[in-house]
Amino acid sequence: MRVICHYFSFDDVFQCSNGHLMCAGCFTHLLADARLRDEVSTCPNCRIEISKTSASRNLAVEKAVSELPSECQYCGKEFPRNSLERHEELLCEERITNCKFSRIGCPWRGPFHEETEHEVACVHPNRSGAEVMDALQEIDLKCEEEKRLYDCVFDLLSYEKITFNDLQMKPYRTDEFVHKLFYETSRFSAFNNQWVVKSRINNSQRDPTQSFNRNITYQVKLDHELILKTKTTYPLALHYLILRGPFGDMKVSSKIYKFDFTDQDNESPYVQLPLPDTAECNRLLAAKAINFRLIMFLASK
Repeated sequence: MRVICHYFSFDDVFQCSNGHLMCAGCFTHLLADARLRDEVSTCPNCRIEISKTSASRNLAVEKAVSELPSECQYCGKEFPRNSLERHEELLCEERITNCKFSRIGCPWRGPFHEETEHEVACVHPNRSGAEVMDALQEIDLKCEEEKRLYDCVFDLLSYEKITFNDLQMKPYRTDEFVHKLFYETSRFSAFNNQWVVKSRINNSQRDPTQSFNRNITYQVKLDHELILKTKTTYPLALHYLILRGPFGDMKVSSKIYKFDFTDQDNESPYVQLPLPDTAECNRLLAAKAINFRLIMFLASK
């Protein structure tokens, strides 16, 4: 048995058919790199082909890894990996915490065992309303941003014309000398028109495998090449957003975009797919396809 990566997280442990081990993060990164390079993914150690179907979980190693001692990042003491997370979040006296008066502007951050002593001496509870206004205004701004999103959603739900499609984006390659990866859905119908969703990696960076940080941007395209069921009245004032949907497992935040489609301008700009981090992007790239739900709202004329 040989280990490919030298740090195991608490995630699953995979192995190739020859028994070489790697953590879930390294495994998805390996599959994502192969997708970006248009290559068959292979085990870094023995070069045998590896995929989600050929790789297997090693439950014995996962159990052994979970029981290995690991050092707490705060107090330096060793605990079994399967209990370390709970210790760091709830039990460690050296874990970093905020003052309970941080909402009114106290910047203190320190060890948990010093929290009570600090809060007794904290000056922020005794400050005047005028002195804590800056901190309260910052909180108000965050709340207002969330409120705008909810108000926008409820406003859109009052539209007469609303549709959703559960879609699947599949990977393709451009015809350029250096083939670039992009994703595209099949054509689908909405509002008596035909549409396509396209996406690209790192904004079409020449070689995304050279970048540690990865992201996906997407656009919605009105397909003029097909015959429409009825005559289209332009512009089409469209709001749209992507959600995980019933057939996908994408960890995506809710963000609404708007674009007015016209006869001359039938492609929305590429916008960020709001994923939490690069690891989630790699996980999507490692899959054969990306499933999601697209909700579209059309403003009536």
